[in-house]
Amino acid sequence: MSQRQANASPAAEPVAMPPSSMDRFIDTIELLAAVFIGIVAADVFVTVLLRAFGMSIPDSYNFGQFLLGILIFWGIAATSYRGTHITVDLVWANVGPKWQRAIDVFATLVLLFVVAVQTYTLFDKTLSTYYSNLETLELRLPVWPFFAVAWLGDVSAVMLIAVRTYRLVFHPNSMARLAQPTSAVE
Repeated sequence: MSQRQANASPAAEPVAMPPSSMDRFIDTIELLAAVFIGIVAADVFVTVLLRAFGMSIPDSYNFGQFLLGILIFWGIAATSYRGTHITVDLVWANVGPKWQRAIDVFATLVLLFVVAVQTYTLFDKTLSTYYSNLETLELRLPVWPFFAVAWLGDVSAVMLIAVRTYRLVFHPNSMARLAQPTSAVE
């Protein structure tokens, strides 16, 4: 062993902080979004498989539409907090850190406003669907529960975007870790 190796102290390993209740909530929302992806994939697979045998699930087309709507709103919730949705960072990439943070806060506030208005209108649509007693064609199932689950995804998106905004303003270092790409090989 060389003198250099003997004197070198081991690199300090970063201490992993236990997840906060907010982090567990965020993880739960992301898990629910993943579950809905699995449900939609299973629905499509079973529907296509049964068509090969000349059979079909009653109301499968309606279920597919409703499940896809649910998936979209829960997907908005999952991607909005992490900032992993499609972005164009042409201006952001060419300014300093101070302006980057300002752009991030502004963009997140705009997203919060848009999704909050969308949540309000989806709640109105859910209520009108409930009061109209709209049902599926074959099984006569009420449609409003599908709208309600989609609305809950939108509510989750508003909450996560609000958390993202708070953290961008008051704890920007916690959000910087999300922006760093992770590597499979270390």
